[in-house]
Amino acid sequence: MDRDMIFKFAAENFGARPEYLWKKYPDYAVLRRGDNNKWFAVIMNITKDKLGLDSKDEVDIIDVKCDPLMIGSARMSDGVFPAYHMNKDHWITVLLDGTAEDDLIYSHIAMSFKLAGSKNKRK
Repeated sequence: MDRDMIFKFAAENFGARPEYLWKKYPDYAVLRRGDNNKWFAVIMNITKDKLGLDSKDEVDIIDVKCDPLMIGSARMSDGVFPAYHMNKDHWITVLLDGTAEDDLIYSHIAMSFKLAGSKNKRK
């Protein structure tokens, strides 16, 4: 799974295009809902040690919202970690290096999109 695959999935399924908001981090991209402007994904490149892995190699990751009741079980999947630089009670980080299965990543993105919706639309 790579950034381009995620961007294509987000565009085709949710009409979302990547936004690059930070000069200091030109490769960091945010995906937002069109109806309420809330983020549902953030794609970044960080060193693996920031996730507690024993490596300084750089890796692409995606942070997505996750139902708080599912966070514990989600983190048990290969390539899924507590959120990097986001609220760990509501977000998870997924490696984009082939560790996590593509279907798992797509389902987490879809759940995140739904969770970022307005409360009235989720009911």
